[in-house]
Amino acid sequence: MFYVLSMSLAALCGLLAVLSVRGLLHYRTTHSRAQLMWGGGLALAAAAMGVETVVYLGLVSVPILQAYVFLSAAIVGILSLGATKILKSPRIERVYTAYTLATSAVVGVASFMTPLPTSMVTSGIITGNPPLMLILLSSLVTVPATVVLLTATAVSLRRSHRWQTLMMAAGAVILGAGGTLYIASFPIALYYAEFLGILLLFLGLVSLPQASTAPAASKAPSSA
Repeated sequence: MFYVLSMSLAALCGLLAVLSVRGLLHYRTTHSRAQLMWGGGLALAAAAMGVETVVYLGLVSVPILQAYVFLSAAIVGILSLGATKILKSPRIERVYTAYTLATSAVVGVASFMTPLPTSMVTSGIITGNPPLMLILLSSLVTVPATVVLLTATAVSLRRSHRWQTLMMAAGAVILGAGGTLYIASFPIALYYAEFLGILLLFLGLVSLPQASTAPAASKAPSSA
């Protein structure tokens, strides 16, 4: 069982890393801000799962736990930045981006300045809660981010029912919910949320280029 879980965590970490690179490469060709944020969010998720893997293998230290607390909040924050484009409000995008980056930076500084007990880890799983101050600071990122993701999903549903977008939105919302539940004293939920969220993001992202190039191809004859 130990080897199965450790290998599955490592495999999911690798999958997230591949999806992150794929999203960032797609950003290089499209210069889409959403792709940049999706790629960055997936990179943070890969890092978080990497932490889970090494902790499960027995490598536990205070800096690793500090990084995990920060990543748990930052994942949903950065992913939510990729969803703000759906709202079609440049002002909201600018204000929310500045807010998310600022609060994430505060959480990062606070996380690495706060000593965390290694007793947060039980049987290789991070089950303990960070101090109350970190919980409150992290909620400044996770709560608004989850609201933004849910709002963007609702708006997207009203405009169209493209399954690729819905898969990506659902995956982000589940990952965000997992981060929120971790901060709200249900840390084990993040592990399950990551698995399901990764799966949905993968299904959405693998079809995104085909979906985005199809409209361009259909418009070509009419412009001639």
